[in-house]
Amino acid sequence: MALRTIITLPDPRLRNICEPVPEVDSAVRALMTDMLETMYDAPGIGLAAAQIAIPKRIIVIDVAKRKDDSASADPMVFANPEILWASEETSSYEEGCLSIPEYYEEVIRPARVRVGYLDRDNKRHEIEADGILATCLQHEIDHLNGVLFIDHISKLKRDRVIKKFQKAAKRDGSEKPDRKPGLPKDMPAA
Repeated sequence: MALRTIITLPDPRLRNICEPVPEVDSAVRALMTDMLETMYDAPGIGLAAAQIAIPKRIIVIDVAKRKDDSASADPMVFANPEILWASEETSSYEEGCLSIPEYYEEVIRPARVRVGYLDRDNKRHEIEADGILATCLQHEIDHLNGVLFIDHISKLKRDRVIKKFQKAAKRDGSEKPDRKPGLPKDMPAA
């Protein structure tokens, strides 16, 4: 078990389309465990393998986890997740992303989804979700397809955030942009 490095914008690997996992074996399970540790450490509520530069269709989520309350953890792991159905009804959430640190924006997505996936034991399941879990599932599955949450906002806002991260990367590879004013410092990112 090890913490992995989360890649950030403008890293071009975030735009890669991930390959399916042929089978959930011990190596995939170990990766899922590392991803959960990395997500909790960040801290975040979701992480896709693409975000740690591994082009595999694996995501981990824990929308119940809070930094100060380990008893509330409810980790979920998904191999080869796919959206089987999405509602016409939409909802709006302020999203953030561990690969676009400290930037948050309102995103409109389907309010409910049904997702098919393989679990840790390589068994096929379906889950129907709404609320923050539906949003997080869609956000993380987007990562597997090379899509970032900023692709769901206006072109003007997207271009501004991309330019900000490109400038920061040129100045000093580890610099992060300023926080969006008025947001709490401990707001989780997916």
